[in-house]
Amino acid sequence: MRHLVTGGSGFLGALISRRLAERGESVLAVDVREDSARPAGVDFAVCDVRDRKRLAELMRGIDIVHHNAALVPLTKSGREFWSVNVEGSRAVAESAAAAGVSAFIHMSSSAIFGIPKDAPITLRSKPAPAEIYGRSKWAGEQAVAAACSAGGVPLIVIRPRTILAPSRLGIFQILFQWIRENRNVYCIGPGNARFQFVHADDLMAAYMLALDKRKPGIYNVGTDQFGSMRSALENLIAFAGSTSRVRSLPERTTILALRALDILGLSPLAPYHYLTYNAAFYFDIEPMLALGWKPLYSNDRMLQESYQWFVEHGSEKPGDGASPHRKAVKERILGLLRRLS
Repeated sequence: MRHLVTGGSGFLGALISRRLAERGESVLAVDVREDSARPAGVDFAVCDVRDRKRLAELMRGIDIVHHNAALVPLTKSGREFWSVNVEGSRAVAESAAAAGVSAFIHMSSSAIFGIPKDAPITLRSKPAPAEIYGRSKWAGEQAVAAACSAGGVPLIVIRPRTILAPSRLGIFQILFQWIRENRNVYCIGPGNARFQFVHADDLMAAYMLALDKRKPGIYNVGTDQFGSMRSALENLIAFAGSTSRVRSLPERTTILALRALDILGLSPLAPYHYLTYNAAFYFDIEPMLALGWKPLYSNDRMLQESYQWFVEHGSEKPGDGASPHRKAVKERILGLLRRLS
């Protein structure tokens, strides 16, 4: 089989490319930049997912398309979210259908559910994105579904919860640094709502299972071992041997303040981060379990593993072309809060 992976230099795109190559598949990773850490045995081509002419060239001889290219919340990309995450997704799906591929796998996001009113989120839950990134991912998912339906291409949609793994930094790098320095860390509100993560290895196991079964549909993926955000932070602090404490901030005031700082460009946190941090947010994963998948990582285990990787490797600079999730984030005004904590 010949596979094309968009966003092949991104965190997930690189993982998918590597797993496919390890299975002996022929893989072409495409992205706007080449990651110097590209997995061995994976071909690479430069391509913007909005470039339909280039997509048509690259789709020749492709059996399965894995669409991961997207601008993520950390980029704070404004209108570009719609251009890449919606129109880019549409272009990839329509190009794949025109090329006659046998299957299309689309990486969506739990951000399409905004601030959940009810948990767990099931396959019957209606998406209601609360900010620009989530709206772009939901519209992108709909655009892909329409293109695949019109072209008769079987579609698999993967919706992961917040992903953790060694080398994944981004916003987590700030948390880990504060704990390492024995600074207080914060919840918005009491922090008692249940909050679910997913380990990248568990996500890849679910992804490959869905691929192998070739069963079109939507797959919500998260761990089945999780509790509240406060308990996750307290357990991580204990693991780290830190003297940090978990403090609660008033919900309404904090969210308003973070929104203002975001607009002014003074905070690294995007709306997706501060609007959902205090919400009960977790998937019902029974449909995935029924397929024979079982997550191996709990919230605590994946946070501890990621923290330990940060302690050992966090000062290393990622290679050229690395995704935003593998890079350190500038704290901006949060740096002041860290020094005062």
